[in-house]
Amino acid sequence: MNILNSFLKKLQQLCNTTCQKLSSLSKSIFFLAACFCRFILLRANPLWFQIVYFTSLSILGFGILKVLDSSSSHTPPKNLDLFFTSISATTVSSMSTIEMQIFSNSQLIIITLLMFIGGEIFTSMVGLHFIRSRLKTDLDKIASSHARLASLNPFIVDQIHLELEMVTNTTEVHNKSHESLHSKSHESLHNISHESLSTTNENLRYLSMKYLGYVVLGYILVLHFIGIFGVSLYLTIIPSTKQILKSKNLKMFTFSVFTIVSTFASCGFVPTNENMIVFKKNSGLLLMLIPQVLLGNTLYPPCLRFCIWVLGKFYKKKECGYLLKHSEEVGYKHLLKRKHSVFLVATVFGLLVVQVTLFCLMDWKSEGLKEMNSYEKFIGVLFQSINSRHTGETIVDISILSQAMLVLFVLMMLVSLTLSIFFSDYFILKNYKN
Repeated sequence: MNILNSFLKKLQQLCNTTCQKLSSLSKSIFFLAACFCRFILLRANPLWFQIVYFTSLSILGFGILKVLDSSSSHTPPKNLDLFFTSISATTVSSMSTIEMQIFSNSQLIIITLLMFIGGEIFTSMVGLHFIRSRLKTDLDKIASSHARLASLNPFIVDQIHLELEMVTNTTEVHNKSHESLHSKSHESLHNISHESLSTTNENLRYLSMKYLGYVVLGYILVLHFIGIFGVSLYLTIIPSTKQILKSKNLKMFTFSVFTIVSTFASCGFVPTNENMIVFKKNSGLLLMLIPQVLLGNTLYPPCLRFCIWVLGKFYKKKECGYLLKHSEEVGYKHLLKRKHSVFLVATVFGLLVVQVTLFCLMDWKSEGLKEMNSYEKFIGVLFQSINSRHTGETIVDISILSQAMLVLFVLMMLVSLTLSIFFSDYFILKNYKN
């Protein structure tokens, strides 16, 4: 019995020692991995970082899609088609060479993840972390420099006082030297205080950027949760939508998550082969997707500024005030100044009104809108007009629309691209001047 007890104690000690070693080893590995990632982030060119980011995600997505089985009712897609789909989902370009219903439920989940982490808002949040990491390194260097100056400053002051004592009771030249030394000492202290003030401002900028990262993450998660919950609830309540998904062998929750992620990321993928044409009479579903289209694209900058303003009103955080007053210094291109946000909102809704009006005038009685009442037509036209400039989802076969309508779509897409380039170039030029 004693031998057994001693054996168990030794075994317990051995297990404890092994667990401690494994714990310390895992901490060391994690620390080294974090240091390596930070080293790469600080020294990598942003352009090359984005190229590696999207290339690696596309290759990884293709590999997982290849391993997972496709839908049993369809022949397996070719490798080139899978790779193209992976790239299209990662870059949210919404181009596909195969039908979406060929993918199994697990493959649809992988495509959803690719669209989520490839969306512009998510990648901008990654870029914000990239900028913040560099600023943190600069702050660490400044802090170490100030600590070194603070340790040397008493010695410098003693030297100045010693020289001042040596030149007292001398000629006028020595008196001038006396004044010069006093001015040097005051100048030195002024420089140190100025550097401290600059460090304080940079530290506030760093904290504001960190806070902004949390706001962007919260913005993404809240809108996705609201959208998924709303679409799932609608599909549960309306029997016709459930029959459509059942006939296409699609799970309700997978469809909800896939559609919301795709719409918010401005990708335009829908798990059905007909895109949103099969849901053109479901006006409630279209109305739920319209805010996701706008809030995930052109209305994101003004909505982000509004969220920061609301948080500042409720929580009185100094980071919110800094972000609102110094939006250009933060380095986040989606955080616009107040007047630019107002102009952007006015432009978006102005162009939307123009496009909806022209659509109703030219194609209200088109073949694609047949068998729909006036309310369903108006919601469908609104949905189609918004998506032509943003996501690319459709409720009609675009080929059957009039030539004038197609020209209008092209012009609106061109205007959307021009506005994006304008705001990006303006932001870059302002940062360069500052």
